[in-house]
Amino acid sequence: MKESHHYSRKEFLTRSGLMFSSLALDKLPVFSSGILNDHLQIGVIGTGSRGTGLAKLLTEIKGVKITALCDVYPPHLERARTMIGDKVSTYTDYQKLLANKNIDAVVIATPLFLHYPMAKDAIQAGKHVYLEKALAYDIPQAIDLRKVVEASPKIFQVGFQYRYFALYHKVKEVISQNWLGKITHVECQYNRNSNWRFPVDDPKNEQLINWRMYRAYCGGPLSELCAHQIDAVHYLLDKKPIKVVGFGGINYWKDGRETYDHIRTVYEYPEGIQSSVTSVLSNAYNGYNIRILGDRATLEIQRDTAFIYAESTKNQQGTVDGVTGATLLARTQGEAEELIFKEKNEQLPDPTVLSLQHFIHCIVTNDKPLSNVHTAYDSTIAIHMGNLAAETETVQHWKPEYTP
Repeated sequence: MKESHHYSRKEFLTRSGLMFSSLALDKLPVFSSGILNDHLQIGVIGTGSRGTGLAKLLTEIKGVKITALCDVYPPHLERARTMIGDKVSTYTDYQKLLANKNIDAVVIATPLFLHYPMAKDAIQAGKHVYLEKALAYDIPQAIDLRKVVEASPKIFQVGFQYRYFALYHKVKEVISQNWLGKITHVECQYNRNSNWRFPVDDPKNEQLINWRMYRAYCGGPLSELCAHQIDAVHYLLDKKPIKVVGFGGINYWKDGRETYDHIRTVYEYPEGIQSSVTSVLSNAYNGYNIRILGDRATLEIQRDTAFIYAESTKNQQGTVDGVTGATLLARTQGEAEELIFKEKNEQLPDPTVLSLQHFIHCIVTNDKPLSNVHTAYDSTIAIHMGNLAAETETVQHWKPEYTP
């Protein structure tokens, strides 16, 4: 008799081993300052909230020294300079920072529309580059930047930091061991109840500060929020999308913004897998969430935890087509069981810390970053396909020219 692929909770936990132990996690290489002969000198381009945060984390890595900062907005530049110290050089022109031959690497944390020109110039200036996601403002830029990076021996890493989070490595292992069974759907959301706007000291600085609101500078929630989940799906499934449909608009924050305050897309991947990606800026229910639906179990990823719901089957009496007392087959999601991805009481570094450590590690050892130009390229193309689908109300396909 063919075995059912629906397990009771006890059967599922026993078969998976989740009841007794965690899976062995592939250890990420962690930077060790002992392999550096001198301080690695780094310049930070873009000292807004993200750039300043990255700069602060870099100061805590031994063997690393931030020697230069660049921003066109004086208050941001001064805040970062105060945090780093008086000995740091400051620039308002990033080209002048790149001309500094003492700088080994740069971190670029500027608005999306500047990623391509700055990253390209930095690579061609002989710098190692850590670039915040996404790779580029549009598809042609992404194609060209990939070629530039491929022609360079320098390390190039993109800030999709969840590839450095042990939780996602554990989820990938769960999938590879077929705990979930046949996966047909993924549901992703990144919701906030916020206008996503920063206060502006002078109206002339509106677009400089709130660049995420304007299409000339940004791809909206899909590029700024859901980008992480799109990349996570690619990492977990080892696939890139075939096509996508999408709808978006501005139906709540009527404040002059141009980028969407909500978007819903559905990507189709090989083997019939569909992944929905949603962002709503007027409701924060469940916030950040990824659900991977298999015929054996569902795996739900939250911010820093994950739960497995084993599919279970049981017979019960009910009403079928008006006949009371008929036997019906009820499949339920089962009870939540937390996915263990670290030792008890183990304190893991933040994924952003790990990604920066690995960037330094790759510079020193010439290893390939986990989030590199090729993985980031696929995710960036997917992001822009989703936005194009919503903007044009057409199905967007992965075109042959997108494949290297």
